[in-house]
Amino acid sequence: MAIPDFKQQFAALIAAPSVSCTQPHWDQTNRPVIELLAAWLGDLGFACETQQVAPGKFNLLASYGSGPGGLVLAGHSDTVPYDAGLWNSDPLRLREADDRWYGLGSCDMKGFFALAIEAVRTLLDQPFRQPLLILATCDEESSMSGARALAAAGRPLGRAAVIGEPTGLRPVRLHKGIMMERLDILGQSGHSSNPAYGHSALEAMHAALGELIALRGQWQREYSNPLFDVPTPTLNLGCIHGGDNPNRICGQCALEFDLRPLPGMDAESLRTTIRQRLAPVAEQHQVKIDLGPIFPSVPAFEQRADSELVRLAERLTGHQAEAVAFATEAPYLQQLGCQTLVLGPGDIACAHQPDEYLELARIEPTLGLLRSLIEHYCLRPAHA
Repeated sequence: MAIPDFKQQFAALIAAPSVSCTQPHWDQTNRPVIELLAAWLGDLGFACETQQVAPGKFNLLASYGSGPGGLVLAGHSDTVPYDAGLWNSDPLRLREADDRWYGLGSCDMKGFFALAIEAVRTLLDQPFRQPLLILATCDEESSMSGARALAAAGRPLGRAAVIGEPTGLRPVRLHKGIMMERLDILGQSGHSSNPAYGHSALEAMHAALGELIALRGQWQREYSNPLFDVPTPTLNLGCIHGGDNPNRICGQCALEFDLRPLPGMDAESLRTTIRQRLAPVAEQHQVKIDLGPIFPSVPAFEQRADSELVRLAERLTGHQAEAVAFATEAPYLQQLGCQTLVLGPGDIACAHQPDEYLELARIEPTLGLLRSLIEHYCLRPAHA
């Protein structure tokens, strides 16, 4: 059976729902996307290996050629949830207008797989001296369980890995980590007419918030990296819930917050520091304070500026490698021995937004860039 052309592949990937979300009513399997990619890549001669990460959740590793070294072109097969009413067209149907392709995942980032396939199709008549691997993961937009499972398996991949997240075709060699944490305070409820009848979790939370804000200031004085637009670590107080009635002393209160550490800042050390700062609060207010991750943290990422991949990408794109605030799967691929870079055609400004799009003008430059990377890592001798 003939493989669909490039635009048909792009449209088919958009049309295959693959939302991952912390809310169960939104969360979907990514099986349809994995099956499409496996069918197309299998027809091109790739050896396709599927890894089930959880029920309905799959990674795909497709390889062409064999041996050590080579190149990994990587991306995630899931999308964020969407509000169809805010789109100007069906989010799951590719629409061309204004020199753009619109559709959920066009930018972030299912469209990258169609670009990778189109790039390699014209090179398959040449001998591959080192392998090309195309990796599609699950649940990047929620738990990153796909990349975590890959890293946990410990199987070496390629010499270099390029993740096609939206960077406007500018190479990215650093990004911050992300920690999503929950603080639970258990006090004792009681009648509000007498404070002695209970221990207010809400008042303890007020003190805890003060400590977190003070810690944020301390970390921002201690840590800075001028390569980032926001050069310091950030701590965002995201949502808070507590109590149930004005005439009851608040017995329980919970806070969820987001912490974005710079490279070199260790997540567990940060948690330890927070716990130490909150211990006196718990004692003073006679409450119990628990801190823990909502999800496992994503480490910060840094690829050395003088590495082969960074220098090659800078030469091919004409841009110096940059730093970004958003997190990716890069640290997990790096753990598997790959020099790793984030580099893709979309723009982060339209990711996770209604009417997400890919500029048509980015297609040919992306194909040329991917072919140059494949030629360098797969078609030339290993030490060329």
